[in-house]
Amino acid sequence: MGADLHTARTGILFAGLLKLLMPVIVMLPGIAAFVLYQKGQLPQLVGGKDGAYSAVLTFLPTGLKGLSVAALTAAIVASLAGKVNSISTIYTLDIHQKYFDKQAEQRKLVFIGRIAVFVAMILAILFTWNDLLGIGGVGGFTYIQKYTGFISPGVFAMFLLGMFWKRTTGAAAIAGVIAGFLLSVFFNEFAPQVLGNDTFLYTAYPNGKGVYEIPFHICMGLSFLFTMIIMIGISLGGPKVNPKAFELDSTMFKVKPTTLALIIVTLLLVAALYVKFW
Repeated sequence: MGADLHTARTGILFAGLLKLLMPVIVMLPGIAAFVLYQKGQLPQLVGGKDGAYSAVLTFLPTGLKGLSVAALTAAIVASLAGKVNSISTIYTLDIHQKYFDKQAEQRKLVFIGRIAVFVAMILAILFTWNDLLGIGGVGGFTYIQKYTGFISPGVFAMFLLGMFWKRTTGAAAIAGVIAGFLLSVFFNEFAPQVLGNDTFLYTAYPNGKGVYEIPFHICMGLSFLFTMIIMIGISLGGPKVNPKAFELDSTMFKVKPTTLALIIVTLLLVAALYVKFW
């Protein structure tokens, strides 16, 4: 929605700076709950810690309690609405219209989208009714980040090579997406049992269930690395320049001094966080 490229870049960088506040926003209530619990001021957490966030909210005045609940509800509804819209659009346009009914009218596509959303919601309820996926054991945020990592390494490798290396082929892109997913499954679920718990690539740690596992961030990095190697190897077997390669305008990468300063500040803050808490 930026009026021009500079405005769009500035908006994205500002959003990135705000995103850096997320660790503080997410962690502070947990730290406060831990300290209060140690001091015996949160007796409602005896026997279970899942209610820590709501327990901390009891210390807020009445007005702020309502505001906090409203903000939490708005965030959940907004996130759910975005996902529902994505489910409807992806199934209707990329699957149903493309493969099942190419001549479908708009009214019918809208109806099909609603059916897709309804089915998706039913499946989501069934999977979470008795915690079938084990989300409660690891926490929702960790679960989302971990299983997003099954898809993102392959997609990111495909995007990176497709954008910046004209030799990348379509076959390499398809292989990258598939290999990225399979490698993510391997490193997350099977690598410690197959390769051992301590190698030059990673160190696996016990997860409290009698099983060793690799931290999911490391799994994502390893999946991305090997996916890049596979895609480069396949592309080297093709033409030196893919005739369908993406053409980049080099002038797009020239940024104003203020934009460059924002980029440097953001990178320094991210680096500082990683160095401090690694």
